[in-house]
Amino acid sequence: MAGPHPRVGDAAAAQARAGDVARATGAGALVTVEAHPYNAETPMRALGALPTPPELVYVRTHFDLPEHLADPDFRAAWRLRIDGAVERPLDLGLADLQALEPRRVTLTMECAGNGRALMTPPPPGTPWRLGAVSTVTFTGTPLAGLLARAGVRPGAVEVLGEGADRGEVARGRVEPFRRSLPLAAATHPDTLLAWAMDDRPLPPLHGAPLRLVVPRWYGMASVKWLVRLTVLEEPFAGFFQRERYIYEDEEGTPQGTPVTTIRVRAVIADPPNGARLPAGPLTIRGTAWSGDGPIATVRVSTDGGARWQEAALGESLSPYAAHPWHLTWAPPGPGRYTIVARAIDTLGNAQPLAPRWNRHGYGNNVAHTVRVEVMESS
Repeated sequence: MAGPHPRVGDAAAAQARAGDVARATGAGALVTVEAHPYNAETPMRALGALPTPPELVYVRTHFDLPEHLADPDFRAAWRLRIDGAVERPLDLGLADLQALEPRRVTLTMECAGNGRALMTPPPPGTPWRLGAVSTVTFTGTPLAGLLARAGVRPGAVEVLGEGADRGEVARGRVEPFRRSLPLAAATHPDTLLAWAMDDRPLPPLHGAPLRLVVPRWYGMASVKWLVRLTVLEEPFAGFFQRERYIYEDEEGTPQGTPVTTIRVRAVIADPPNGARLPAGPLTIRGTAWSGDGPIATVRVSTDGGARWQEAALGESLSPYAAHPWHLTWAPPGPGRYTIVARAIDTLGNAQPLAPRWNRHGYGNNVAHTVRVEVMESS
């Protein structure tokens, strides 16, 4: 083996090097949320940059790193199996996929648990605040083309993606990470089998050598370290389909509703929470996105929600990417202020002003609040 490789499963050691790279660039560093398995957030200030700098893209891992990453030639050795309810099962290498016409898709990808730590009481699970989201360009080939080549049989309803990562989900119960997509989502022209991120080979911690990329859906649908796709004639009922990534005990949501598309959200990237600001006009900036449609408006309050102003909304990089927004604000004087941002999409979905609690802490898109202090003029 050429050079040291972290012990298989030691995601913290591998990601620490990514943090070193980020600091060396001067762009800041990922914010560690859990050391093992390694989970890290994009820093809030970086959420104002579109696209997200590649070294600051958030990292989500459920288990130890897959064993294939220990092989320095893992890209050449890797294979993808496509089977199940198809006429012609396929066995493909990375070179086979890269020989196909490439497609680039820019999207905002968000972890379903983003905002979990802001719920009261916080549900169990990775304690994400608001940085489990990034805007990234992926390159790959549409999954639809491979499914057409395999010949999906009539009666198929879902496509199950299986990653090479696996681990214990309960005492004595080991599961691979597996998630299924409805056939309509799997055959969408921008659902990709992606081998590159930001025009570079997909990094190991982001699913190398191949991952699914599913626009508009929360990140759990974009299975990393992909090794198998199985076309199903019955809905999948695995752990990460029926026991996790469902809404339970959320007011107004039917029990067991699957987590699917990203709920509408705006975040304030600048000023940061707790900032002490000089007197005079300043610019409040952030980004906003929704999995259900384009952003229609972002409204900003500087008095804790008593009065609202409409922010200027910028263009997104793609139909699936966040919009930048900004508002120029002239504080009326020194003191403490509560700034709130609230997005509304074109379907009328609006961020709630109070968090909606649920058992697993998914989809918390409460309006973002930061508190700042404006200083006396000198």
